[in-house]
Parts: sequence; structure tokens; C-alpha cells
Amino acid sequence: MTPIASHATRDRSGRLLLVLALVAGLLAAAVSPVSAAKPQKADFWLTILHNNDGESKLLEVLADPADPATAYAGISRFVALMGQLRDDARHYRGLAGKHGAITLSSGDNYLAGAEFAASLEHGVPFYDSLAASAIGYDAMAIGNHEFDFGPDTLADYISGIDPRIPFVSANLDLSGEPRLAALAAAGRIVPSIVIKEKGEQIGIVGATTPQLPNISSPRNVIVNEVAPAVQAEVDRLTATGVNKIILISHLQDVNEDLDLAGSLKGVDVMIAGGGDELLASEGDLLSPGDAGTTPAGSYPLTATGGDGATIPVVTTAGNYKYIGRLVVGFDRDGRVTAIPDALSGPVRVVGEGYPDGVAPDPAVEASIVAPVTQFIAELAANVLAQSEVPLNGLRGSVAGETILTPGVRNSETNLGNLTADSLLWQAQQLAGEFGVDSPQVGMQNGGGIRNDSVIPAGSITELNTFQILAFTNFVSVKEDMTPEQLKVVLETSVSAIGNGRFGQWAGLTFTYDLAAEARVIDGDTCVVSTAGDRVQDVFVGGVQVFDDGVFVGPAGWTVDLATNDFTFRGGDCYDFGPGGFTTLGTTYQQALVNYLVDGLGGAITAADYPVGGEGRITQLP
Repeated sequence: MTPIASHATRDRSGRLLLVLALVAGLLAAAVSPVSAAKPQKADFWLTILHNNDGESKLLEVLADPADPATAYAGISRFVALMGQLRDDARHYRGLAGKHGAITLSSGDNYLAGAEFAASLEHGVPFYDSLAASAIGYDAMAIGNHEFDFGPDTLADYISGIDPRIPFVSANLDLSGEPRLAALAAAGRIVPSIVIKEKGEQIGIVGATTPQLPNISSPRNVIVNEVAPAVQAEVDRLTATGVNKIILISHLQDVNEDLDLAGSLKGVDVMIAGGGDELLASEGDLLSPGDAGTTPAGSYPLTATGGDGATIPVVTTAGNYKYIGRLVVGFDRDGRVTAIPDALSGPVRVVGEGYPDGVAPDPAVEASIVAPVTQFIAELAANVLAQSEVPLNGLRGSVAGETILTPGVRNSETNLGNLTADSLLWQAQQLAGEFGVDSPQVGMQNGGGIRNDSVIPAGSITELNTFQILAFTNFVSVKEDMTPEQLKVVLETSVSAIGNGRFGQWAGLTFTYDLAAEARVIDGDTCVVSTAGDRVQDVFVGGVQVFDDGVFVGPAGWTVDLATNDFTFRGGDCYDFGPGGFTTLGTTYQQALVNYLVDGLGGAITAADYPVGGEGRITQLP
């Protein structure tokens, strides 16, 4: 019997899948059931099929755009493969004892972008809701992106899913949101659930990241501390006789789960979400999209619980590229005794051009893939502008705070400037209609720029605008900000180079000293422990208002600032000081469309948007 801490070399044959029988009466291939490396015993073998961070990536991708045989990922093949793996779980050779299987999601089940825009246009049930129902989850965790459009859109998403599929989160208090509270009262959202499989009771507890208020838009949802909330549910389940307990969480990073394990007692398996880490062991076949990628660790990782138990911890890379398969042997007392290495690991989702490929599910093709494909094709056909230059929307990379690859989260970029300009321009166009001052300055947080790519020079389409500014964030204005308030916002924007709070600016230029003391903000609570003094010289409309960090503008000077409502509400831990803001009824994506067409007349020039930016943000050496 292989102990759970072992990661022996896997079967390299790649034949981890059974071939489904063809339609009755047709020629069927004779297939042997998947076999464990050697006979193993347990009272109950549970196959846990899981994924996380599907993020609305419903359409398949081609490794070679010219060759359909190189298809991978996509919801249609994912659903077909899930059905095969569930069937496999009933036929493992060499595993004496009862066999069961469950299917779990660890959150971020949808994400803003062109594909989710198709869902929003279609209405309830969203295409992403149809996808969850087709997968047939036994339970789903709630991630941060589920709140990006607010609690009501999450309620719409859940309402469109098979009501037999529960959502679980032990640390969310939904009582302040009527629609989510109603779903909780109906048993659609619960702290935990007990699944009965082959006569065994399996407890599933959920948890959602405590960073939720700072990185999404949960409105009146209260996020409680994770460990006490989870432990309370584990204790409650244990008291009712449930002795097999799985935590499905969305804590943003598998390391958060590894750290959490030591604070928990009675948890047998942890399934993480939010980090998009690829866990794989020797011999596991990787997705064509991950060619050359070094896995973040073996599958499974292990942690030590607060009760001394060894806990397998797993996650998958997202975008429907893999189904995680963890086969766990339990003894009669519910203790994990073994994990067969040959059966456990990430199973890639690939098309018929690969030896382990799977054909798409016809029903999913018709109900989801075809309409989403058509919607995106229409967006791609609508050309809004021509760009003379490539536009850098990469996130960028850093080592510490040293910039390795320039991007919107660490540097001024021309796409960052374009988005900030569009936001400021749109706010200036609408200010009079909404009775607010016309703003002089605009800011777009780098985390709200989502395409993570360099868009080549040439046609810019409506599809590009959804890829760049994917959320339903609204253009908003805050009037009469004081110099002190502006300085706080600027310090926040350069407080953590490489973070989504890095700001792209319009109507303003400034320098900052990376060697100076940074503003220190706790990412969970947004509590500021150090004010920061990186920001040096600041010019608004060409007039200097700060010199070496000291205000030098006229007495009584104020500024009106435009940004998106997510940021004004405290997203990314921004603090704009006392006083409210006014939302102008237009999304930042639509603002970009309007700016390209009406503000720029369809022309993005090299003079206005040079590669590398035009010196709006300068990092001092």
C-alpha cells in the first residue's frame, strides 16, 4: 500500500482514460479498465474529480491555429471527459473495497470577458450556468470572481444551475444581500453539505478568500475569518457521525491552503482554487497550452493538520484545461490510508488529434459552444479603430519590485494610457449630464486591464475592448479631492510594484522613488501601517503641485478625479478619503469603445501612444 506522502513514478503510457462504448449495435473497442500499479486495499475508495478557475473559458483552443486536430480545453470536451472519468471510477482494477466518485469545483466559475458577455446578453440561464449543470458537480465553492458583477449577478448565475447542485462557503454571511439570502434559505448556498456515495457520508465544507472585499464587489456580503468558520462546520459534521471531510476553498493560492491546514482538525482532503497552479508528477501528460511549463509541485501536495493528520492538498490549472483526479482510500474509521499514484493526477482535456483525446459533447456543442462562438464572431467583426502601434496590455513580471517585463501592473504602458484616457474623456463628456465637475485627472487600476497580451498594430475590434476592460465597472467621479487625498492615492498606486493596484494615469504625470519607503497595506484588511513617501514630483495639467513629495500648489487647491467604481469602493485597498463619488452610468468598456470611435476618430497614433508610454510615470533610478 502506498502511503499518501509518496509520489512514486506514474504509469507513463498516458492511457488514463477508458474509451466509452459506442452506440449499441455498432462496433465497440475492447478496453481494459484502468489499473492501479499494484493491488491495494481500503474499506472505501473515493475518486474526487475536481477543477477550479474555469473563468468562462468555454471555447476550445488550438495549439496550432491551422490544425483543428490540436484542439484542447473548452467546456464541450471537458464535459465529455468528466463523463468518462466518472465511468472509469467504477472499474479500477486492484482496488479492493467499495468505489465511489464525486465532482467538485473550487470556485471562479465565471469571469468577465467576451465569453461571459455572451451569457449576460443571453440572460438566465447563463451559458456558464448551463456548463456547471452539464458537468454535474456535487458541490461548488464560491470564488472572488463570482462577485465581480455584484451579488445580484451571482444570484442570477446560481438560479440558472441545476438546483440539485449546492454552493458551499462557511465564512460568508449573506444576510445583507436579499437575493443571496433567499438562495441560502432555500439550501442553494450552504456552509457545508453531506454527500452520500455508496452508503458512505462525505462532508464537503467550503471557504472563500478573506481578500474578497478588496479584490471584488461583494457589496453587503460579510467575509468572516476562514479557520474558525471552517472548523465549526467540521466539528458539526463530525458530531453527526460524518468521518470523511473535504474542504473546497478559494483562497487565491494553494500555499494559503497549506498554511491553513495546521489550524484545522478533522479535515481529510483539501482542494484549493484561485492560484491556477499546475500540480503534476513525473509521467503526467500536460496540456498543449502548458508545453515547456514546469509544474508548481507534485500532485498531490501534502500538509499536516492541527491534529497531526497528513492531508493531501490538490488544485488544477484553470480554463478547463484539466480535470484533477484524486483517488483516496479510507479505512472504516474514515482515515486516509492510501492514494494510488497511477490513478491520481491531472488529466488533460485534449481533442481527437492526441492519443488520449476525447470528442466534444454534442449537446454542449449545440447549447453552449455554438451560440457563444457566434456572439464572439460578431464582436470580432466590428472594427472600431486602427492602431499604428502594438498596445502593451501584459500584466508584466517582477522579481521583488525589479521590473523584468514591463506591463500594466508595474509600468506605464501605451494601452494603460489609452484606457486611462478613455475613462477621463468619457467622464468629461458625461459630467454636465450628471451634475458633477468635469474631472482633470483619470486613473485606471492595472488589475482592471485583463487581456494580458500585446495587441498587434492594426485593427482594434469590439472584441478587443471586452478582452481589455472585461468587468462591468462604471465610470465614476469624485469631486474636490485635497492634495493630501491625491498623495494617498498616488502612494497607493506605486505601493506594490506588480500588484493589480498599480495605477495607469491620465491628465497627470509624476515621479516616484522606488528606494523610498513604500505605503504598506495589509491585503486582507486594507489596514495601512506605513503611509509611504515614494511619490516625488507631481504635475496636473502641466502645473506642478508636488515637489519632492511636498505640496507646492496654491492654497485651497483641489482636483476632480475619474476612475471606476470598483476602485472608488475600496478595491485594491484604495482610500479616497471622506465623501462619496458619482457613477456616470457607463461601463469602462463602453467608455473605451466611445473614446476609440468618437474621441480618437478611429485612429490610435504612434505620436499619441508611443510604445513604452510617454513619460506619465517615471521611476527614479
